Amino acid sequence: MKTQDSNLKFIKARHKVEKLKAFYIHLTVYMVINTVITAVKIMNNINNGETFNEAFFDFATVITWMIWGIAIALHAFSVFGLPMILGEDWEERKIEKYMEDELQND
Repeated sequence: MKTQDSNLKFIKARHKVEKLKAFYIHLTVYMVINTVITAVKIMNNINNGETFNEAFFDFATVITWMIWGIAIALHAFSVFGLPMILGEDWEERKIEKYMEDELQND
């Protein structure tokens, strides 16, 4: 039984680490890609005669950060916020409930 418990804890811990790793990769890609897109847009806008402030605060430049930022925020909430609201053992409680329901149905 202890082996099964330790295996379950290991699987849960590995799952949490994978979710955290995926979030950090998503955040890194977000920062790198949006920085490149912003730099290209600013350079193009400056070449078209705009000032740096006009180019930097252009709606098309800002909206890219905002839309993808919403996706990053949702991802962050799923990794960090959901356990705070539902509790750390929410998954375990749900699994136990479903297992009990299945046993009662059989």
